[in-house]
Amino acid sequence: MNTAVLLLAEDEALLLPNLEDALAEGGYDTLVVDNGIKAIEELEKDVARFRGLITDIRMGAGPSGWDVAHRARELSPTIPVIYMTGDSAADWAANGVPHSVLLQKPFAMAQLVTAISQLITQSNSIPPS
Repeated sequence: MNTAVLLLAEDEALLLPNLEDALAEGGYDTLVVDNGIKAIEELEKDVARFRGLITDIRMGAGPSGWDVAHRARELSPTIPVIYMTGDSAADWAANGVPHSVLLQKPFAMAQLVTAISQLITQSNSIPPS
C-alpha cells in the first residue's frame, strides 16, 4: 500500500515528534518544514505528491499558515487543509480556505488524524470538474 504523504508546516520543534508519531500511526508519511517559505517551495515543486496540508498559522517571519494554505489551493483546489493554532481561531472564517478544519492547540493527536482522514475521504469524493 502506498502511504499518503502530508506536508506538515510547524515551527514548534517540541510539538513535531508528537505530530509525526500520531500521523505515522494513522498511516501517513510526513514531509516536515518549519516555516511558510519552505512550505510554499515544497508545494510549488510538486503539489501532486501531497495528500494534504497541515499547517500552523503563526510561523514567525514570512508567510503565515493562511498564506501557505491559499497557495496550496491555488495549485491544487481540493487539497485537504488543516490549520493548527494557539491564538488565531477567531480569524479562521475570514482567512481560512473553504472546507478546511481548524484545531485549537492544545488538541488530542487523535483529533488531527481523524480530521485529515475525513478531509482526504471528502476530497476523494469530489467529482472532477
